[in-house]
Amino acid sequence: MSDDLFSFSSSSPSSSTTPLVSGKPMAPEEEESVFSLRPGSFSDYVGQRETVETLQIAIEAAKKREEPIEHVLFHGPPGLGKTTLAHIIANEMGGELTITSGPALEKGGDLVGLLTNLQQGDILFIDEIHRIPKAVEEFLYPAMEDFSIDIVFDKGVHARSHRFRLNRFILIGATTRIGLLSAPLRDRFGMFRTLDFYDTEDLIRIARRSAALLNTPLTPEGARALALRSRGTPRILNRLLKRVRDYADVRADGVLTDEVVEKALALEGVDCLGLTNLDRAFLKTIIDYYRGGPVGIEAIAATLQEETDTLVDVVEPYLLKIGFLARTSSGRKVSQDASRHLGYAVQGRLF
Repeated sequence: MSDDLFSFSSSSPSSSTTPLVSGKPMAPEEEESVFSLRPGSFSDYVGQRETVETLQIAIEAAKKREEPIEHVLFHGPPGLGKTTLAHIIANEMGGELTITSGPALEKGGDLVGLLTNLQQGDILFIDEIHRIPKAVEEFLYPAMEDFSIDIVFDKGVHARSHRFRLNRFILIGATTRIGLLSAPLRDRFGMFRTLDFYDTEDLIRIARRSAALLNTPLTPEGARALALRSRGTPRILNRLLKRVRDYADVRADGVLTDEVVEKALALEGVDCLGLTNLDRAFLKTIIDYYRGGPVGIEAIAATLQEETDTLVDVVEPYLLKIGFLARTSSGRKVSQDASRHLGYAVQGRLF
């Protein structure tokens, strides 16, 4: 094989049919597939250098003191590595990792059951932690501060409270909407890190590593083409890689070149900047129906017949990042660059 190709032997997980860009939790089969590509240590982790260094220092210091690290809160758009970092922290600390999500904790008993089963040094990871019901959230306050929970028996004049001691555990929270997290809960985290979109060079490294694990030959040009279309997000890059791999196996010779990447992703509706059909529909709606804006997000969602949360959490962060969209006090506005990219004549109202 040519030295220009990156290819190594490994088992190949099955391809996923999950949408390329999604704000919904991953299905179990996709979670298993992604796990096979997920780095298990900081040495294999690419990007987020300041966050990684901060965590490494905290973990090394905690090991010297023979105690768990402080509770950690990760904030950032979906797919940037919040769950991966939780797995790595568990591996580095030698504790068991328990994963749940805010919407899954409907009653206080759901959370109490998880907390009472944690052993010394175990990690509880709560995704979408901002969506925990208020009544359930209040159980976390004493658990995070004093490693105990107060359980009330009976009601009325016969009510009595019992404090149950917990093993010292580490809570890792992840959220895409930090503004929706209550101040009492946010203030109980010892470490707060914001994850940002990845640059092209880091994404190329991730593409090479994932292609190696998938036993898929990838040229340097193909790796860069994938990186440029992955919206700065490793999860999306891995999804694109699997779609292109399928295309290469059927329509090409199995090698992922830049030409193969371009043709494969054109079928998926992904353009040279990583914009999907939903991204383009979002921008075109503002231009066609609202003269480039400003317009409220509820109006855009109603026109597109999409959930507002999907647009805010999944579509908007990347468009804001590349300067195609602006949020103002009066609503969303489309930029001149976005208008040019979509083939519109630049309008005076666009910024």
